[in-house]
Amino acid sequence: MTIMRFRAKAKSENSTKVVVEARGFKIIIDEPEDLGGNNTGPNPVEYVLAALSGCLNVVGHLVAKEMGFELRGLEISLSGDLDPAKFSGEPTENRTGYTVVRATVNADTDADRVILEKWLAAVEDRCPVSDNLAHVTPLEIVLGNQG
Repeated sequence: MTIMRFRAKAKSENSTKVVVEARGFKIIIDEPEDLGGNNTGPNPVEYVLAALSGCLNVVGHLVAKEMGFELRGLEISLSGDLDPAKFSGEPTENRTGYTVVRATVNADTDADRVILEKWLAAVEDRCPVSDNLAHVTPLEIVLGNQG
């Protein structure tokens, strides 16, 4: 089994904005103005939704090809619900992250509904991002050098 390691490096520009570099690409993460940011980019939880859509797209096309039907394109609508109380430092029993993430996938294809249901089940099963969202993933956050 070959394990692939993906990397990203982030640098804070201010209290709400961080610039992430991954494979030479720059990703700007910021909060909207109503959450104290300058609205120069999507916020972290919006990027979670964006990451899921990107993964569903890639895996969706791969699985369609393997199943032998033409997938001309996808439109994916995503939403997630979260309670900002814990993030804001308020006492709550609710979790900090999304309590539910919803994705509606509209496929531009001539495949029938029975095939598409099998396709979607395979896509969800094989998408690394949906796997990370649906299952506990060990997370290690450590303190680095100070300076």
